[in-house]
Amino acid sequence: QVRLVESGGGLVQAGNSLRLSCAASGRTFISAMGWFRQAPGKERDVVAAINWDGRSTYYADFVKGRFTISRDNAKNTVYLQMNSLKPEDTAVYYCAADLGVRLGVRTDEYAYWGQGTQVTVSS
Repeated sequence: QVRLVESGGGLVQAGNSLRLSCAASGRTFISAMGWFRQAPGKERDVVAAINWDGRSTYYADFVKGRFTISRDNAKNTVYLQMNSLKPEDTAVYYCAADLGVRLGVRTDEYAYWGQGTQVTVSS
């Protein structure tokens, strides 16, 4: 069993930055970790994903060049640095983890989920 706890969400103005953190507990080795987001009335979409050693990453087109995913395995933590935020980035952001998949980009590839953290970007 893996427990994920996100932090770092909040209210920011457009153009500013936020860093989300997701601390994992329960297992010493976690394979893929990812960030997803869900706006009201919309599906949960992948934002970014990272493999176990951080050498492989995936970014959704709408965040390329603005967001950076990273992980610190010594702390069992994954981060999402979000720069140049836009109002359309407003959503609940979820951390996800899996013990087997190498680099997941779909919700059904992840077995474990955090509770979500709200990010609101004002114009």
